[in-house]
Amino acid sequence: MKAGQPLRAQVAEVARHLHARGWVANHDGNVTARDGARYIATPTATSKRLIEHRDLIEIDAKGQVVGKGRVFGEIGLHLAVYERRPDVHCVVHAHPPNATAISAGRGNPIEQPFIAEALVSLGPRIPKLPYAQPGEPARAALAPWCELVDAVILGNHGVLAWGADPEQALLRLELVEHLARIA
Repeated sequence: MKAGQPLRAQVAEVARHLHARGWVANHDGNVTARDGARYIATPTATSKRLIEHRDLIEIDAKGQVVGKGRVFGEIGLHLAVYERRPDVHCVVHAHPPNATAISAGRGNPIEQPFIAEALVSLGPRIPKLPYAQPGEPARAALAPWCELVDAVILGNHGVLAWGADPEQALLRLELVEHLARIA
């Protein structure tokens, strides 16, 4: 990501990166960024391959679209992080293949990061949350972890990572997938 790039351009670039890496398919995945009292988000039912800055939607703190467009179903997960972490300005959700295999299998071989760089970037734990139905059940499963970690594996649902900006959130998701590939 280029330094000084407008926030909308950064969000769109992260979305396209998710597709280019093979971490999303079809309409999978989503990216949000805090922009003052509102959030910029990728719209639902759109391939991340096609996202440009003009395609992004704006939502309020309750997850309602401001203007036109449709918000994705996982918005509650993103908002749960923002509500509990004022230092977070971007949340990314994707289905990178190796980490998603962990999300759908038994156990979590990367719960405790096993390389120094991961420990520094992600902390001492990458929890795997139990599967929860989209909406309030998924939000309730995530909420206790928001202040403790910077990335989680969502049971049967890929990875959610967050950071101070789009680059940091993307790098954290990338590191979760890297650990999963090694494991």
